[in-house]
Amino acid sequence: MRRLDRAGAIRFLDVASSDDGSCPLDRAALLARFHAMEDGRLVSGAAAFAAMWRAIPPLRPLGLLARHPLALRLLEAAYIAFLRVRPKLQRWVARLEARSV
Repeated sequence: MRRLDRAGAIRFLDVASSDDGSCPLDRAALLARFHAMEDGRLVSGAAAFAAMWRAIPPLRPLGLLARHPLALRLLEAAYIAFLRVRPKLQRWVARLEARSV
């Protein structure tokens, strides 16, 4: 996403390695789901991805489509499904990285 954000419209924060205390959520909540601020509003999950897509010109149409309630519900369902398999994916990637060393 950073490569697509050529205009620097998004400020990415790595909450796993820093904790400056400026966020209204605790670290565990931040690490559990993807979060974003859009127009002064904190959003999470699929809504956060949609907000990020709207800030990146090539992905903006997808982000605008996600404003439709049905589309956002479908994206949120897919995001929740991804969250269920994320730990397995992380372990799989860690094993692949360990093998390549």
